[in-house]
Amino acid sequence: MRDHGGDIDSAARRFGRGDWIDLSTGINRRPYPAAAPGPHAMTALPTGADMARLLAAASDRFGCPRHDLLALAGASAAIQILPRVLNGQRAAVLSPSYNEHAASLRAAGWQVAEPHDPDALSGADLAVIVNPNNPDGREYAPAQIARIAAGVGHLLVDESFADPRPDLSVARARPANVTVLRSFGKFWGLAGLRLGFAIAAPDLLARMAEHAGPWAVSGPALEIGAAALADEGWAANTVIWLAEAALHLDQIVTAQGWRLEGGTHLFRLYHTPDAGAAQDMLARAGIWSRRFPWHPHWLRLGIPGNRDEFQRVEAAFTAAG
Repeated sequence: MRDHGGDIDSAARRFGRGDWIDLSTGINRRPYPAAAPGPHAMTALPTGADMARLLAAASDRFGCPRHDLLALAGASAAIQILPRVLNGQRAAVLSPSYNEHAASLRAAGWQVAEPHDPDALSGADLAVIVNPNNPDGREYAPAQIARIAAGVGHLLVDESFADPRPDLSVARARPANVTVLRSFGKFWGLAGLRLGFAIAAPDLLARMAEHAGPWAVSGPALEIGAAALADEGWAANTVIWLAEAALHLDQIVTAQGWRLEGGTHLFRLYHTPDAGAAQDMLARAGIWSRRFPWHPHWLRLGIPGNRDEFQRVEAAFTAAG
């Protein structure tokens, strides 16, 4: 099985069940206050009008034409589909990165390189960049993205963590050979709805839609997504709160001797003396974190969602001495 955050069942088996704070993902722990879905969303098959309302809100939010948008069951659905509808053999994923990109490409028969230098993407039939990057928060300005796109057949830019940083997005001025992915579950904190978007040329989106099949997005996701994407006040306030909360988490953690490696508004990456021991220490306090099997020192923490959660993080360090 591929390694991911969010495996609370595994944490509970190792450390006992209890009131877990899951900081192992980059999902906002102050989620959008969604109203309960109405009867139509719950009982009827999704309609074209339902989808149109969602795409109108997404178009306004991301700054791209509606005909360049495809809604799917999470950005992860697009990650699985895209390698199967693009032509080519050689892919390059700028690394370290979200591991589903390389895994899905290999599963679809692509030859995958995982360079650390953006210049090494040049010449690939398909290149992949996560911007800002997961797990280290590296950022690439739109001008950099455009230069990289000019040297590859097709460029996939995963902007799953870009909602608080619209200045990084190329959705508004997308080069012709670029596909942009946007996640709904991360920033809005409603990952269980399974909603995301691909932004690309209409002919490519049509091929992706064929693979996704009918009713690829649920009625509740269509209804809640449209409302949340249109709520500019909530989004603006949330960006401010996350920025301040991330700095507060850095203050708590770096005071213990861990070094900040990078991060985004939704997660922070720390260099620890021993990532395994650090994860276990937090887990004994009911806090689940994300470690990476390929790096002995890196530990990623999502942003606690309220005062009580911050206090539990502080208490975990205090208890560990």
